[in-house]
Amino acid sequence: QLQLVESGGGLVQPGGSLRLSCAASGFTLRYYALGWFRQAPGKEREGVSCISSSGGSTAYADSVKGRFTISRDNAKNTVYLQMNSLKPEDTAVYYCAARRTWGISGCLSPPYNYWGQGTQVTVSS
Repeated sequence: QLQLVESGGGLVQPGGSLRLSCAASGFTLRYYALGWFRQAPGKEREGVSCISSSGGSTAYADSVKGRFTISRDNAKNTVYLQMNSLKPEDTAVYYCAARRTWGISGCLSPPYNYWGQGTQVTVSS
């Protein structure tokens, strides 16, 4: 069964950090560009960051530039999102996604081939 499973979400105070992980099973991520998306209550899902299949190219939404870092470990079949200096407006369900392309052109928007089930991130004091 092909699936992506996120982990690492939780409750954190403003200014804190979290590291999200997304592990694939049933397929190898090596040939996929990967993205992180988020959806806050009452809002549309938005692209946060994405990374090329090789890991050599990345892209970020303006709202997270300089605070979030995406990375991948193809040997572990996993993608990560390091989130620093978190703000209350970062509160959302975070999803990872994979699409069968090499580069990152247009990668902050769907379509993607596979999606994880999401992990909740709550930033609050």
